[in-house]
Amino acid sequence: MAVGDGTCELLVPYLAEHDRPGGIVSGQVYMHAADVAFWFAVKTRLGTDAEYVTSSMTTAFLGSARAHEFSCYARLIKTGRRLIYGDAECRAGEKTLTHHTLTYVSAG
Repeated sequence: MAVGDGTCELLVPYLAEHDRPGGIVSGQVYMHAADVAFWFAVKTRLGTDAEYVTSSMTTAFLGSARAHEFSCYARLIKTGRRLIYGDAECRAGEKTLTHHTLTYVSAG
């Protein structure tokens, strides 16, 4: 994992139990990785005590991985008083697998 100011990149290991029929990594794995990476990106900007939760996530599936690890990079684009907006992208090497837009809302 690598983090910066408002960013996070995760390496997601391949686990066969997350395969869909045909050996394709399940879309839920990409979405989970994007949400976790974005959560860490929020923490780098607002600290560990900030209570924000996912309000919305839109996912575009652009490719698929078969029996392969992938990385997920998230970044904050706009941080407001109650809402945080950003995106995440999952990649296997140079191949883009998914693109996500996320909005978090203050839980406090």
